[in-house]
Order: sequence, then C-alpha cells, then structure tokens
Amino acid sequence: MQPKQLLIALFICIGMWSCKDDDTKPNTITQQTQVEPEPKKEFGFVLDDYIVKRDTIKSGDSFGEILKKNHIGYPRIFNIAEKAKDSFDIRKLQVGKPYTLLCANDSLQTPECFIYQPNSIDYVVIKFADSIETYRGKKPISIVQKEASGVVLSSLSETMESQGLPYVLINDMSDIYAWTIDFFRLQKGDRFKIVYKQRFIEDSIYAGIESIDAAYFQHKDESFYAFNFMVDSTKQIADYFDENTKSLRRTFLKAPVKFSRISSRYNLNRRIAYYGYKLRPHKGTDFAAPIGTPILATANGTVTESRRRGGNGKYVKIKHNATYSTQYLHMKAQNVKKGDFVKQGDVIGWVGMTGNTGGPHVCYRFWKNGKQVDPFKEKLPAAESIPETLKASYTEFIKPLKAQLDNIQFQDTAIDLPSEEETLTLNIQ
Repeated sequence: MQPKQLLIALFICIGMWSCKDDDTKPNTITQQTQVEPEPKKEFGFVLDDYIVKRDTIKSGDSFGEILKKNHIGYPRIFNIAEKAKDSFDIRKLQVGKPYTLLCANDSLQTPECFIYQPNSIDYVVIKFADSIETYRGKKPISIVQKEASGVVLSSLSETMESQGLPYVLINDMSDIYAWTIDFFRLQKGDRFKIVYKQRFIEDSIYAGIESIDAAYFQHKDESFYAFNFMVDSTKQIADYFDENTKSLRRTFLKAPVKFSRISSRYNLNRRIAYYGYKLRPHKGTDFAAPIGTPILATANGTVTESRRRGGNGKYVKIKHNATYSTQYLHMKAQNVKKGDFVKQGDVIGWVGMTGNTGGPHVCYRFWKNGKQVDPFKEKLPAAESIPETLKASYTEFIKPLKAQLDNIQFQDTAIDLPSEEETLTLNIQ
C-alpha cells in the first residue's frame, strides 16, 4: 500500500472510532417533565368533568322552571323535589342568589346536579344523575390575622377608611369602646392600634371580620387597652377587658344612637337669643340624627312611660334601678309600651320631630335619685370584671397580644396638635 493510501485509511479508522465513542457517551440533554395543572374543584366536584352553567335566581324562577328550561321533564322534577324536601325546601330559593348546574359533558348537556348558594359560604347540593341525594356544605374558610394603626386627623371613620379598612371594623371598634370613650369628642391626634382576624373564602374572596382580638386607643393622652377573652366556653360568652382584668363595659351606653353627633349638651346656664337671652336650662343631651334612626336603651330596665305629652312629643322613660332612670324625647314612634322589660341596646323607638324641636334628634335625659344630671359627668358603675378563678389564665392569655400591640408602629403622619379645648365630632355617616 502506498503511503498516501495508508494515511487515508488511518483517517477513516480514527473517524469510525470517534463516531463509535460519541455513540457510547450518555445523552446530556435534560428532558423536563411537564407538570399537569391541578384540576379545578368547587363544591367538592371536579368542574372539568361537567359543562358548568351559572346563573342567579330571577323573579318568577323556581326549581322546577330552572330544570325544565334545561330539558328535564316534570315527572323527573317532581321525583327530585319529593326526595329533596326533607333536607331542603326548594320553595325557599331567594331572588338574586346564585346557583350552578353541573351538566353531562356531552351533546345533550343534561343537568346532573343543582347547587344553590344562600350566602357566600354555605351551599346546598341536589344530585340526581342516578340516585337522588341532597346535602349541605360550606366553602373552605381561611382565617388571616391582620394589624392596623392610625392617627385621627378628622374622624375615626375617615382615618380607617383612608387605609382601606372594612367599614364593619370601624363599627366594631366603636362598639368595643362605646362605654369608655366619648366618640363624639375625639381629639385630633388620638391614636389606635388593632389586631384582628379576617375571613377569606378559598383563600381569595373576602368574607368579613372574624373578630377583633385586641385593640389600643389613646384618647386625651390616656391609654385604653381591650382584649377579647372567652369567659364561658360552654355558652360561648366572650367580652372585652383591659390589661387590669376590668371590663370595658359600663352599665350605661355613652349614647342612645349610633354614629350621630351632639347638637346640644346638658347646660343649666343656657341662654338663647330668640328668647331674649333669658335663662333656659337644658337638662338633656341632644343627639342629632336622621328621622327613623333607631334609638337604643342605654341600659337594662323597665319602661315606666311610653306616651306623648306637650313639648316632649313622643317619648319613653325607663327605670333601671332604684338610683337611675333615662328618658328619650321627640320620637317619631315608640317601639315599647309601659311595663316592658328592655335590655341594653334594644331598639325602643326611632328619631323624629314630635313636640318642641327645630330638627330631627333625640333628647336624652338622665336621672339620678330623682334629679336630672349630666351623664357625661357622672362616674357610672362598671360591669362585672373577670371572675377571680380566670384572672391568672387571662393575664397569661393577653401577654403576647399586648406585646404585639405595643410593637405596632403608628403611621408617620405629621399633624398639628389641637389646643386643649379643640375637639372633633365623630361623623361616620
């Protein structure tokens, strides 16, 4: 073999050896495993297995009409209704409430299941693909703890709303401190902190406030803590107490109406220009509110008067005990009669303009030992504190909550503090 031919043969052998070597090398290309998406589930069903039809109950709709429009005959509808009636009354479908039909995933799209939602959490399932089955369920709820804080610049409601806090949270805060803070005289610079829980349906849909676990309010440089504590687990009774185990409640509410304003205070030295500046004492506290606003009993007691008389107009008077009575004037109408026993917070009437009045309001009069006094200057008795047997467990319970409250920072808001006399009226409406 010529040298040139020998060299060519050698190159061919090397090439063949190299190709063989490449074939034996492991394949370095990584094959990525495709992850299948989770099937969408709702009401305990895999929705991809059905044709899903959603709608709301309209005026004139009935269970039978809905199924009939979806090609189920009356004999079958009657049979389904009869089997379902012991678990759910199909006549109680409410206009505006949503429902879902799960239909067979074929050309006929025959309904196999009817799901009704009376609210955002609860639902009723009526299955009738083969056998007929009716049961109730709840959408999964998650509870998320939240924190909030703020400095009052104009009103509590505006401060909380500016942070996007739910309106019901404002209402709950007002209820917690209704007995201890005069929300009609909040000061610019008052501060608050809240630890609360929110409910979410399926981790994404807001479903309201679960509870306020702890709160802090600084008013007129005085601190007010509030901790939600279960005092009777059997009866599920909980209440708010301060850091010293004392109840935040008092035997009397601060006001007989919610979210109003004081238009005239108790003043024995009042003089009015219209009457030539003659002395005309005002022995009540006027709360201005729209006509029809509910008037609440400020404490438990027995109605001693419910009538109409002279300048008082329609009014109610309640005897709470041997010491205290209250009176509510200028009502549009009363909701109680003489002899009725009422509890604190019961609606006893509605704001009106009966009797001598220049605008809609309730004149709230407070009697102590038969004499009218200013309730805002009275040291009213407190409700019962935590029982002695629970004080030790309560003290341990609030330790982490108090630490959490104390660590919440107020928003860095520049404010001009008011003079000693400057106050702001809370107007939530």
